[in-house]
Amino acid sequence: MKIVIDAMGGDNAPQSNVEGACEAARNWKDIEIVLVGDEAQIKPFMKQAPANITVVHTEERIEPDDEPVKAVRRKKGASMVMAGRMVREGEADCMISAGNTGALMTTGLLVVGRMDGVERPALAPMIPTMDGRGVLALDLGANMDAKPEHLLQYALMGSIYREKVHGIERPRIGLLNVGTEAKKGNDLTKEVYPLLEKAPVHFVGNVEARDVLESNCDVLVCDGFVGNIMLKSFEGTAGSLFGVLKREFTRNWMTKLAAAVLMPALKRLKKTMDYKEHGGAPLLGLNGLVIKAHGSSDSRAMLNAIRQARTALQHDLIRTISAEINGNTSGK
Repeated sequence: MKIVIDAMGGDNAPQSNVEGACEAARNWKDIEIVLVGDEAQIKPFMKQAPANITVVHTEERIEPDDEPVKAVRRKKGASMVMAGRMVREGEADCMISAGNTGALMTTGLLVVGRMDGVERPALAPMIPTMDGRGVLALDLGANMDAKPEHLLQYALMGSIYREKVHGIERPRIGLLNVGTEAKKGNDLTKEVYPLLEKAPVHFVGNVEARDVLESNCDVLVCDGFVGNIMLKSFEGTAGSLFGVLKREFTRNWMTKLAAAVLMPALKRLKKTMDYKEHGGAPLLGLNGLVIKAHGSSDSRAMLNAIRQARTALQHDLIRTISAEINGNTSGK
């Protein structure tokens, strides 16, 4: 299994990407890792690197503030674009990048290519839940608008992903909505509800945003506009909550003493809600496996993204999704 990494993408590039890749290459001898980026910047972090990791040199990169479509079309030699081209041409089985999200989506569509039968690929990150199980949510930002058929495809792809990558038998599919009743919602949710009822998935009905963290479904389906707002609300709330706790627990000697007692529980809570534990967000619906790592990924987050990619490749995820989507489409 060959995994190519955009070594220059992300806030902590290239160090975190290279160190995470080296650890992964040491842990799993059945994978080959290719780092694409500036060799002069990469090499200092490759001391005692194993034999199953190599570098493809390029000095061009896509910056965080680059306009996605223009950058992908004009910067043919950028590390992200080169990684996508390797997947498209069969030189690699998967690509991972912590770089510009819009540019990675554009690379997926214009360079890697869309899967037959899929109209809109979806960004599918894991949302941490209180029981540690997590929920795969899609779409959370690849497409701002969606049709009922798109959400149906999201449900099919998400179900396969959780079954193959996370080993969940008959994953529960929920539709994000303003109420649990079948008739609630806007035109989109009302139209997609009966489609999901008839689909070959374990549909459990509508799910409200307030219940998502309680793990009442394994796959949450929504359009990218609503999903992205929900995701950023969760991230902002979590950040503010930990900020308030830190301020309160350092207020005086009594609260500091209480913090010392509660510290193990607080650390477990923080780990439960930590994106680094969940790897990255796959872009489902492309002709190859493309994973978006968090922009501020450290070496541990990159290691987990590679673990995620390895598991998906072992289960032949892309071919399985393609067979299910096209089988479902032809059967309509």
